[in-house]
Amino acid sequence: MTATGTFGLSSEARNLHWLLSNLVEEVPGARSVAVVSSDGLLLLSSDPAQNAAPAATGRPEGPKGSSADLATIVSGIGSLTLGAARLMDGGGVRQTMVAMEEGSVFVMSISDGSLLGMHTAPDCDMSVVAYHMALFVGRAGHVLTPELRSELRKSMESTQ
Repeated sequence: MTATGTFGLSSEARNLHWLLSNLVEEVPGARSVAVVSSDGLLLLSSDPAQNAAPAATGRPEGPKGSSADLATIVSGIGSLTLGAARLMDGGGVRQTMVAMEEGSVFVMSISDGSLLGMHTAPDCDMSVVAYHMALFVGRAGHVLTPELRSELRKSMESTQ
């Protein structure tokens, strides 16, 4: 994510961009991060190609294609786990983690159905990921208003 991507945005939107950039920097093994609205639309994302060149780190850039792919994955996982929680009378879903041979995907509820998703390297420290995601959720949840979600959606549409 670059500072130029925040030009013309409100201070709240710039603050969320900063929080997301900080999340990526603070979590060793973070490959990509996305914030997704309750209807599955990408609101914020990290651009793994800008965080570190794959050739320099030897790590893949994240889901094949684009940030929209991670948003689709996060939205699908969120929907599946929400449905499972309803069927099991389990209450709200706070966090979901999918461990794979070559990485992990973490999904955490933010507010009003919005989700934070992170794709990580296989050797990441899960407790560090969960801690930093929880910090982001705590800081972002109260400011992610309908107006801000609309502004972020428009911003993402204009950069694609």
